[in-house]
Amino acid sequence: MPTFDIVSKLDGQTLDNAINNAKKEILNRYDFNDSKSTIDLDKKTSVLTIVTENDMRLKAIQDSVISRMVKQGLDPASMDMGKEQYASGNMIRKEIKLKEGIDKEAAKKIVKKIKDSGLKVQASIMDDQIRVQGKKIDDLQAVISLCRKDDFGQPLQFINMRD
Repeated sequence: MPTFDIVSKLDGQTLDNAINNAKKEILNRYDFNDSKSTIDLDKKTSVLTIVTENDMRLKAIQDSVISRMVKQGLDPASMDMGKEQYASGNMIRKEIKLKEGIDKEAAKKIVKKIKDSGLKVQASIMDDQIRVQGKKIDDLQAVISLCRKDDFGQPLQFINMRD
């Protein structure tokens, strides 16, 4: 019976490359001359921490990170923008959480959408991914196109297509 999985993952190496490219871009910009701005990625907790002097620079760093992610083929919708916090002195700190895996609410929405479509497939939630089974590969491809049309608040990837 043909199956595939719906997941939401970020490639760690590609993300690291995008962050490093953004760091290089920020270091070379004229408006960041004499700046104490830092960009740190904690791979274990999937949190991107930005520390800088003012809102203008914070916005510029965020834009740079997002543009580098897009150029590397990563979806910026996987970033959960938090609120700015004031760090020591006049510095501003912002922590951006990177979403990995499909959360329960989004998984329920996806499964409901698949069941409401009337396609002859079964969708089941397995931890942070969804497995879809069907008798025909055409039905599975219809599910993929159905999921690509809607926005579930997370980027989705379709992996492990098996016959």
